[in-house]
Amino acid sequence: MARLLVHVEGQTEESFVNEVLGGYLEEKGYESVSARLIGNARLRSRRGGIRAWPSARRDIINHLREDRNCIATTMVDFYRLPQEGEAAWPGRAKAVGLQSLHKASCVEDALRKDLAHHLGASFDPRRFVPFVVMHEFEGLLFSDCAAFAGAIGRPDLELQFQEIRDEFSTPEDINDSPDEHPSKRVEDLVPGYEKPFLGTLAVLGIGLDCIRAECPHFSRWLKQLESLVV
Repeated sequence: MARLLVHVEGQTEESFVNEVLGGYLEEKGYESVSARLIGNARLRSRRGGIRAWPSARRDIINHLREDRNCIATTMVDFYRLPQEGEAAWPGRAKAVGLQSLHKASCVEDALRKDLAHHLGASFDPRRFVPFVVMHEFEGLLFSDCAAFAGAIGRPDLELQFQEIRDEFSTPEDINDSPDEHPSKRVEDLVPGYEKPFLGTLAVLGIGLDCIRAECPHFSRWLKQLESLVV
């Protein structure tokens, strides 16, 4: 049985993996599923915000080498990925001019190639499944606006959440501009929004099945992970 390590950028994704995704994937056949905070995010006081790719790559490679039976994946927001200088994540700058979900695929393909290059020809590429959230974790929460609003104790915001959702083909299309990325939209409506706690509550209220139905890229990621333990 395989063990899955999900390399995440902060507490929101860490909570999602440990409290929601882990149990789901263990039922599908994984021996264990656990989150790993990327790079210097291990220290609680320094968590949050994506680290430079060389730091993330080093962590992923170390985990793959230490545990020959593990599969590694990522769960990072496209919006926050560095795209310039030494910190840049492969494919991020190139993805800027692409349409919606092609952006995520561009980055994921580049990450896969870069990691394989550093690990050499003996590495089994099936052991690394990069995933980039479009455009941000909070976008997934717009999969069911009534459940989202209810789960965070703000049923009065259902219609406003729905108005945002209705502007886009899928929740994953909610854009990544500084003033309109998903978490900014939520924080404008919910002052003091506690991302890790309320985000996890929202996912529990919405359910993974609903998110998969509304978010095709997210669904493809889970399908790929499931296929590795069939």
